[in-house]
Amino acid sequence: MAGNILVTRKLPGNAIDELAERYNVEVWDREEKISRYELKRKIKDKDALICLLADKIDREVIDSAPNLKIIANYAVGYDNIDVEYATRKGIYVTNTPDVLTDATAELAWALLFAVARRLREADMFLREGKFKGWEPELFLGKEVTGSRIGVIGAGRIGRSFMKKGKGFDIKWCYYSRTRKNDLEVEFNARFVDTLTMFERCDFVSLHVPLTDETYHLIKKEHFDRSNGRVILINTARGAVVDEEEMIKALYDGRLRGAGLDVFEKEPYVPPSLMNLSNVVLLPHIGSATHRTREKMAEMVAKNVDMALKGHIPPNLVNKELLEK
Repeated sequence: MAGNILVTRKLPGNAIDELAERYNVEVWDREEKISRYELKRKIKDKDALICLLADKIDREVIDSAPNLKIIANYAVGYDNIDVEYATRKGIYVTNTPDVLTDATAELAWALLFAVARRLREADMFLREGKFKGWEPELFLGKEVTGSRIGVIGAGRIGRSFMKKGKGFDIKWCYYSRTRKNDLEVEFNARFVDTLTMFERCDFVSLHVPLTDETYHLIKKEHFDRSNGRVILINTARGAVVDEEEMIKALYDGRLRGAGLDVFEKEPYVPPSLMNLSNVVLLPHIGSATHRTREKMAEMVAKNVDMALKGHIPPNLVNKELLEK
């Protein structure tokens, strides 16, 4: 079956190998990420692109591929793709929803506990040979059980995060574009605005996509209201938070701590952020489990296969194409 496919990174599992049995598949398998120059050069004769969140697929890249039928993003988010322009060009854009929900929600909890109980500091303290025995005030942290937690974004991952906290007697607050009556019934959750959340909560966890509306959603006004008690958890997108203002708040004590899997200009992480002891930093590993990453590869392969066969891919983002 005819079809040329570019994959911008070697993916876990066997899905891409199976795709290669039916199509001409080229995989960028070098250690460094594919450069913009190489991406534009290699995509020229391709019918399909399987890309990562780190690959910026803008107009210039799209215009480099006159035969392109589908851009299959190996991620649930797709803010790295100019979806509007792809739609104008008649190109399908797909993602990998649902499959990484639990893995990402689990990581949010891991970050929350790590910061609350000061695990990074305690681990380094022990490794440096400073542990001389139990002490009553050694690394006192913040208790999670019975705390008030705010969730910003009540979609799949936000809901999964809340479900996983059922055993901790949490007092829940949430914010989303619309009220969720079922969420309020199931979790006795209160719908509040984001500023109120930073005034009242012990922890705030972010679970929103990056859009024009959510860019710098969390900013100086929020940190001014946090009264030094809030620990911020971000497994969503770095640019949802005004990173510069967050760092200032961490240094001056307005923000108690942070657990971050994403950064505003990743992979760049400000040195001032890395120097903080009350922050746990991770290299964007929210979906990093064997099962999840392999399932994501299966999903992008399925999306590409369906599109190249002339069918509608199952995880279509730009559904307005179907109206044309």
